[in-house]
Amino acid sequence: MAISKESLKINEEIRAREVRVVGSNGDQLGVMLTREALRIAGEQHLDLVEVAPTAKPPVCRIMDFGKFKYEQQKRDKEAKKKQKVVTVKEVKLRPNIEDHDFNVKLKNAQRFLQDGDKVKVTIMFRGRELSHPELGKQVLLKMAAELKEMVNVEREPKLEGKNMIMILAAKPHS
Repeated sequence: MAISKESLKINEEIRAREVRVVGSNGDQLGVMLTREALRIAGEQHLDLVEVAPTAKPPVCRIMDFGKFKYEQQKRDKEAKKKQKVVTVKEVKLRPNIEDHDFNVKLKNAQRFLQDGDKVKVTIMFRGRELSHPELGKQVLLKMAAELKEMVNVEREPKLEGKNMIMILAAKPHS
C-alpha cells in the first residue's frame, strides 16, 4: 500500500458518519457508523485508520498504526537503498586529438561507465576548427566504436554552439 503517512486520518480525525471497515486480519466487517467502528478498534486496543478516503463510504482499517508507520518507514528505507543515482561524467576532447590523449580519455570514459555513470563526450572547437565539424564527428564516432561492446549511444553527435556533444550510457548487464 503506497499511502503517505501524512494524509492518513486515524481514530477521532475521521469525519465521515459511516465507514466501510476492514478488520485487523483483513476480513470485511461491512459498513457501519464511525463511532461503532472506533468502539470495535478500541476493544482490540488498535487504531481505526482511513485507508481510502475517496471511496463512498470511506474505507477504514483496524490496525496498529504505530507498527504500520514503522513498517512503512522500513520499506521506504529499503527502496531508497536500492536506488542508484546516475550521474553524467564529461570527457572533453579536441577535433585533432593525438592517439595517446584519445586513449587516456577512452580509459576515463570506460571507468565512468563501469561505475554506472553516463558519459557526455564533448568535442570543443576553437576558431576555424568549426568549419570542419566532420572531424569532430569522426572522433566521437571513433570513441563510440571503441566502446561499442559496453555502451549504447543515448544521444547521437550533435553540434551545440562551439561544442559537439554525444551521450553514452552503459548497456544493462545481462
